[in-house]
Amino acid sequence: MFEVEPDATADNPQGAPTAPETAGEEAAAPSDPAWQRVLLARHPNRPHSLDYIERIFSDFQEIHGDRLFGDDPAIVAGMALFDDSPVMVVAEQKGRDTKQRLYRNFGMPKPEGYRKAIRAMQLAGKFGRPVVTLLDTPGAYPGIDAEERGQAEAIARNLREMARLAVPVVVVCIGEGGSGGALALGVGNTVLMMENAVYSVISPESCASIIYRDSGKAELAAGALRLTAEDLLELGLVDGIIPEPPGGAQLDPAAAAENLRLALRESLADLSGWSGGHLVNHRYTKFRKMGNVFA
Repeated sequence: MFEVEPDATADNPQGAPTAPETAGEEAAAPSDPAWQRVLLARHPNRPHSLDYIERIFSDFQEIHGDRLFGDDPAIVAGMALFDDSPVMVVAEQKGRDTKQRLYRNFGMPKPEGYRKAIRAMQLAGKFGRPVVTLLDTPGAYPGIDAEERGQAEAIARNLREMARLAVPVVVVCIGEGGSGGALALGVGNTVLMMENAVYSVISPESCASIIYRDSGKAELAAGALRLTAEDLLELGLVDGIIPEPPGGAQLDPAAAAENLRLALRESLADLSGWSGGHLVNHRYTKFRKMGNVFA
């Protein structure tokens, strides 16, 4: 069921050349620290959402379909137990090998994925269960079929309905947090980032193509976008940074998962005594203040 990636044989069943296992080999060439973080966030062996779900939660029961069109494997949603307490987990999932990447659409959700996600969250609200979301996507799928089925409306509806949930919502960016594709699952009372994750309104390549007319200047754009965990914490856009093992989560997925577990435990404990109304007001106030550079 899960796409576990501890050893090279599982990651690379065809015997193809594998990516460097250390951050230094991959990050030595670029000089900008922000670009190094982008490379780490995209590392092919980096733990994905299902890997964390397997290690952190128990009794995970996946929910499929949006009751309107179909199922979207790019988003995984389901009920689970965290420290023996029920929660709802909603996560964006990339693939590990070529077959999985195609099946998961490279982690780029379509409208039915976002509608499945909000269906699961509203179910959690009905039964008073906290919601945990894991962000890891280059962005929402930009294909014609997604536009025809209402991609923009689906994302906008998620933003509105997540803001109204009367249960605790904890968001964790575990890899790439790409634009509205990630923000559609990102309206939380507590927003955390893994140490080597990135979160941005646009990918560095796309930004470079627009601003510099040259996608090859992605490294320069990455620095300008202020997309690292430290940048976003300084700007007040996230609430905390979850440390990773030296060299990145891909070198020790178990340790990275344990750090994530501890952060979730603390965040859910902090929110556990809040009333539904207070949770909604807190979420509203939190996001209304974002971007107010004159405050």
